[in-house]
Amino acid sequence: MPFQLLSRLTHTQAVFLMVAVTLMWSIAGVVARQLESAARFEVTFWRSVFTALSLLVILPWWRAADRAAGLLPDDPASGRLQRLWGVQPGARAFWISGVCWSVMFTAFMLALTFTSVANVLVIMAAAPLLTALVARFAIGQSLPWRTWGAIVAAGLGIVYMYGAQWLGALRDDSVSASALVAGTLIAACVPVAASVNWTVVQRSQSHGQRIDLVPSVLLGALISTLATLPLAWPFHATGKDIAWLALLGLFQLAIPCALAVVCARALKAPEVSLLALLEVIFGIFLAWLGAGEAPGHAVLTGGGVVIAALVLNEWLGWHSRRGTPRIQTLQSEGRHHGPRP
Repeated sequence: MPFQLLSRLTHTQAVFLMVAVTLMWSIAGVVARQLESAARFEVTFWRSVFTALSLLVILPWWRAADRAAGLLPDDPASGRLQRLWGVQPGARAFWISGVCWSVMFTAFMLALTFTSVANVLVIMAAAPLLTALVARFAIGQSLPWRTWGAIVAAGLGIVYMYGAQWLGALRDDSVSASALVAGTLIAACVPVAASVNWTVVQRSQSHGQRIDLVPSVLLGALISTLATLPLAWPFHATGKDIAWLALLGLFQLAIPCALAVVCARALKAPEVSLLALLEVIFGIFLAWLGAGEAPGHAVLTGGGVVIAALVLNEWLGWHSRRGTPRIQTLQSEGRHHGPRP
């Protein structure tokens, strides 16, 4: 059975699978550029619908396989929602996490309608550093100097990237400065929501309450669906648009989210974070190849600074924690990385 095989991945297999996961995550931008008539909130609505439908089918099979492999406790007394889909209605952190996912779903696709794929992906790449910063002030988690340095460097890279583009937009009437600003602010909601999500989940786990991220992704998809429905109506998407968005719901969110959890059982958190940076490279390349959206000099320079800061921070952290045991699920090290929006 495929689920049982996935529960016994070697380290090498997990690395290759994580690379495949980042490739699946990275298709959102190029697919969004193929849409014909779907409006802004309608794009989010349909992707959220298909993500929710996919997880409603996948999660019961997945959780049954995990119980058979001994990775989940087999508690017959647990409610149907928790047993089949991992829903934790009594856990406040579970609901907060779901709301955060809904914000990430909505902001990510909405930002793509205002600005370039590269801009959105570079902003998202800073999420681990922002999470570390939020955790420092929210729950008192200490940060090494290397992380402070990475936060400053990444911040300067983002300021340069958007500052140069904004100044260029003021000089070029064909470029909308207001759309760039709107896209930047909306895209920034993704790492902000992600940082709140990981901090809340980590705090709940420090108090003995385990929150599974994949069921919270399902909750986020359901909330996003309900929240964007009034804004998406009346629908304008063509059949082709809906097919593209169904592909995103299944192959860009539902399946890779579940596979990322499996990979994290065989990989250390820094390995997951470093491999996840491939999404930025893949996403920009696919948008360039499939939609003719070539990244400009400012994006390459500023984005390069952000990626370099992240890689150096994780590499130094990896070497300082060589004895750290492997993590069992993404939720146990949520601040490093998690399923994408």
